[in-house]
Amino acid sequence: MIKKISLSLLVLALSTSCVSKKIYTDLENKYTDLKKENRSLTDENEALLKAKNKLESDRETLQNELSKIKSERDKLTADQKALNEKIARLEDSYNALEKNSNDALQANMKKNRDLLAELEAKQKALSIEQERLSKNAQRLKELEDKIAANEASMRKLKETLSKALNGFEGKGLTVEQKNGKVYVSMENKLLFNSGSWAVSSEGKKAVVELGKVLGENPDIAVLIEGHTDNDPYGGSGPIADNWDLSTKRATAIVGILSENRAINKKNLTAAGRGEFSPIATNDTAEGKAKNRRIEIILTPRLDEIAEMLNEIN
Repeated sequence: MIKKISLSLLVLALSTSCVSKKIYTDLENKYTDLKKENRSLTDENEALLKAKNKLESDRETLQNELSKIKSERDKLTADQKALNEKIARLEDSYNALEKNSNDALQANMKKNRDLLAELEAKQKALSIEQERLSKNAQRLKELEDKIAANEASMRKLKETLSKALNGFEGKGLTVEQKNGKVYVSMENKLLFNSGSWAVSSEGKKAVVELGKVLGENPDIAVLIEGHTDNDPYGGSGPIADNWDLSTKRATAIVGILSENRAINKKNLTAAGRGEFSPIATNDTAEGKAKNRRIEIILTPRLDEIAEMLNEIN
């Protein structure tokens, strides 16, 4: 700035006064040198300004980095403090655990022994239960085989009875198998006169043929049921009512069967049902005729099956 003022004064002096050519030349040379120097200073100033701006930018960047580093330092300091506190807590826990480890170990060992004993007891109980289930499964298989054999035996019995009583079917006699039993039904027209319990000759033939088959099957339980229609008994003598009459007719059949020595008398049961178990309506003559009947129900002896069922538990 000072050089610029000096140069201006020099120019002013030259313009206002007369000088020698040599002085003028010297001044002009100085002026040229000063212009060069001024340009150099200007360039240098611009360079310095750029350098200043860059330094300020670098300073700002450094300050930002410094702030970031300080923030990270503060975080690391906080993390270090938290870690130190956690280490202290772990050390306290470890010391407490180490102090009580022996007692805890003994307690755990006792607990494990108790659990092991309990497990062994359960395993033993399970083994016993498995053995029981295995025996039951085997017994159940035997029971199923026995039931199947009984069913096969009853089918065979039904076929044998159908053949033996074939001559009487269509005369009021039917043979059927249901619910594991064989049912022989005889209408009263084949067996009895009205109001009587005396078995007719034709009826006796049918009962005798039936007895022959029963004699060959001593393990069959025989239930003889007498049935009537709902007409009140109108006869006289020792019979009081239909129930009495149906029972008397059932025992008459038992009497004929008992004459067969091959039949086990313990297997025979007589029962009277009166009019209380009809198989048809009592509103028609045909229905009444069907209801007046003797039902002979043949059942395989179930003593062995009952014993097998009791063994399964």
